[in-house]
Amino acid sequence: MNQRLKFFAGAAVMLALSANVAQAKDFDAQKYITHAKDATAFVSKRPAESERLFRSDAVEKKIKEVKKLLKDNKYLAWMFENCFPNTIDTTVHFDGKDDTFVYTGDIAAMWLRDSGAQVWPYVQLANKDPELKKMLRGVILRQLKCINIDPYANAFNPGPLEDNPWASDLTDMKPELHERKYEIDSLCYPLRLAYHYWQVTGDTSVFGDEWKAAVKNILKTFREQQRKNGLGPYKFQRKTERQLDTVCNDGLGAPAKPCGLICSFFRPSDDATTYLYLVPSNFMAVSSLRKAAEILTKVNNDAATAGECTALAEEVAEALQKHAIYNHPKYGKIYAFEVDGYGNYNLMDDANVPSLLAMAYLGDVDINDPIYQNTRRFVWSEDNPYFFRGSKGEGIGGPHIGYDMVWPMSIMMKAFTSQDDAEIKWCIETLQRTDAGTGLMHESFNKNNPDNYTRPWFAWQNTLFGELILKLIDDGKVDLLVNAKR
Repeated sequence: MNQRLKFFAGAAVMLALSANVAQAKDFDAQKYITHAKDATAFVSKRPAESERLFRSDAVEKKIKEVKKLLKDNKYLAWMFENCFPNTIDTTVHFDGKDDTFVYTGDIAAMWLRDSGAQVWPYVQLANKDPELKKMLRGVILRQLKCINIDPYANAFNPGPLEDNPWASDLTDMKPELHERKYEIDSLCYPLRLAYHYWQVTGDTSVFGDEWKAAVKNILKTFREQQRKNGLGPYKFQRKTERQLDTVCNDGLGAPAKPCGLICSFFRPSDDATTYLYLVPSNFMAVSSLRKAAEILTKVNNDAATAGECTALAEEVAEALQKHAIYNHPKYGKIYAFEVDGYGNYNLMDDANVPSLLAMAYLGDVDINDPIYQNTRRFVWSEDNPYFFRGSKGEGIGGPHIGYDMVWPMSIMMKAFTSQDDAEIKWCIETLQRTDAGTGLMHESFNKNNPDNYTRPWFAWQNTLFGELILKLIDDGKVDLLVNAKR
């Protein structure tokens, strides 16, 4: 087990022991972690039924359906059975009423981003399972409560903790917060999930006072971070040996010229931004604000706040077209990863979503947008400094883990955004070959040795893999999946 994994597991256990709410008391980091290679016997990696945190009849039925469809690719069927239910099996704490707390996996805390992505693939089954629908409703309500506790925080504890590993961070920490890294996407994922849930179920009960307050807080935060009236109230510093775990200029970040874009101090990887205008996250802010405006109009009959959301979305969208496009000598017009409004561009991509590659998956740009297609070619090449190609696999990583470590999430995003069956097949084959024989996804793997990986229990990547398989089945690509051998 590498040192980073040891740290995460230790931190998770420490948080579990410190928590003063019932949900954290049954957390055992080792219970759901497995390194065993069971590829030949196809031993289930799911916890025993008695140890599963949540059960969904609709999810179990879907697993059986998919295994039957993929019966001629036993390895892929086995991976789907392990991965798709991983979030509800191991991370969902539902009190049966109006509250669901979702661990990220090997850390006993709830990230707004991760939790929104972890449960996303289950929404499509909500109308077939009343308990699943209630659980999803609880996630949305918990996320809204978290935003109203602190819209600048990215991760939350189940309740107030006496001992927090990041309590010494130089920022306005509260006992309910696990971490207070301000990231635009942390405020976008809850809007995305709430909108999707509403579209699928028609349930408007989540759009009460907590919802209205959360939208107001999101608008306030985004406006503050446009920096039109000063630097804003947020600062962050941490005593650390990791450069990207703290923020320069006394915690205020690099200079950013006000131009209509929104500052993000951290990326979806929880690494500090180089330039504060993080382009993929600004694109996600545009689409998320538009979703919020639609709900406010059709459900809340609040034209005023809806108008504020729409106006801000339009302002950011216009600024993106003015400031986020770079004319690359090899690829033509592409979207930069980060800009500062002064004419400086950071040309790269990071695997974590939202990323440049993932913008079409999220619906933030049209998949046929020529600038996106140019960008997609750029990020999946060695002209992207965080693209790694080795003897066992290739893909995008990032500074969070470092050199030569490919994130399976990037390979999944390549498949989600591909219109080429051969490319999709390669992605599925690569994901099967690089699981280290465990039947589960990992945070990252070494490009030359998939047995060298980080985080054996990372629920977002597991459930995302299940989401990808379901999408491809829905797209009529069962034969492709069956023939995509390891």
